[in-house]
Amino acid sequence: MSRLDHSSDDSYADSRAEDVSQDSKLEFSEDEETLITRMFKLVGERWSLIAGRIPGRTAEEIEKFWTSRYSTSED
Repeated sequence: MSRLDHSSDDSYADSRAEDVSQDSKLEFSEDEETLITRMFKLVGERWSLIAGRIPGRTAEEIEKFWTSRYSTSED
């Protein structure tokens, strides 16, 4: 049983490593950026709905892109 537990730990570590590499490289094409902007104007912060229109993108990626690009700093 410990062997089974260990392999699940490895798969968790692998998925975390993928998440970190994806977070550090959050690049979108010009077409994706245009679509995100247009969809945001139509549906607002419904990230999963927007992500459903862009193959291979998650709601979390779309939201991180939006907040990093368009967030306003209120001091």
